[in-house]
Amino acid sequence: MKLTEKIEITNEDNMELMARYPDNHFELAIVDPPYGIGISGQKENKKGKKSDRKYHKEKNWDNEIPTKKYFDELFRISKNQIIWGANYFVKHLTDGHKGWIVWDKAQHGLTMSDCELAYSNFDSVTRVFTQNRCILRMEGGTTHPTQKPVKLYEWLLMNYAKEGDKILDTHLGSGSIAIACHNLGFDFTACELDKDYFDASIKRINNRIDNLNLFDLGA
Repeated sequence: MKLTEKIEITNEDNMELMARYPDNHFELAIVDPPYGIGISGQKENKKGKKSDRKYHKEKNWDNEIPTKKYFDELFRISKNQIIWGANYFVKHLTDGHKGWIVWDKAQHGLTMSDCELAYSNFDSVTRVFTQNRCILRMEGGTTHPTQKPVKLYEWLLMNYAKEGDKILDTHLGSGSIAIACHNLGFDFTACELDKDYFDASIKRINNRIDNLNLFDLGA
């Protein structure tokens, strides 16, 4: 599905998507695969009540990490990679451990992790982006249990991508990265296997694009 001239998103398995592209087709892949830690939604508590934070149906997609074949394909079709949760995938990272990236959530001591780690194959020093996770409310709330802020993806693109780069995401989730790519003018290709997440992300991205278009017309 082509949302704009530069943004194309499909509802399919990422291995099928990657198989269609030649070696090094994408300048940068920014991906957030399952970590294998079982955080795919919230269970009801013993009293039958849902979590106080926004409830997301448990779907069991986070029980295992991707296979070596997935990472082999990812490295084949992209020149550079940023991989969230890479501390869970170290055995699949064959290019050494270079420029790690840290998202400091600025909410320390809660049940969630204080930060998240991403591997990159850029030969650079470790960089930290600090953004309170509460910004997700300002961005319209969450449609996915592991949603990351648009501002985080904009920071990644501004610091690790170049003008004209083609960006890939194999696990679209909430669509935050698609909104960031649209905001900054990058060509973007992605897929999402889960139909519910796919539909929600398409709706969210289209709403953001429509709002920006209305703003431009008003200006």
